[in-house]
Amino acid sequence: MSRENAPIRAALLRLRQQAEAQATALDGDLRSLFEASRSSNADDEHDPEGSTIAFERAQLTAVMDAARRQIAELDVALQRLDAGTYGVCEGCGRPIPAERLAVRPSARTCVACADRR
Repeated sequence: MSRENAPIRAALLRLRQQAEAQATALDGDLRSLFEASRSSNADDEHDPEGSTIAFERAQLTAVMDAARRQIAELDVALQRLDAGTYGVCEGCGRPIPAERLAVRPSARTCVACADRR
């Protein structure tokens, strides 16, 4: 690993750690929700008070899936860093602008190629 890649690697690993912590917390919340719904005989489908348990479960699952996708994308970014292809567009082979990587560190394409997808 080159010294110039060390700050990039550190940033990617920090983002991955944050996403992993979020996924773990969400998994705990989802397990708690399942346990609470199992021990309750409430008719959440007809409850006039707020959202249903099914809705909350769907929300938690969607956010947890997004966190897991982010972890996978960051893993690919780390692999690309190791391979020397981080910051190079997979579509056209040109450099991905630093501004795009600052906003989306796991970007694999430049904006032009991303727009074509």
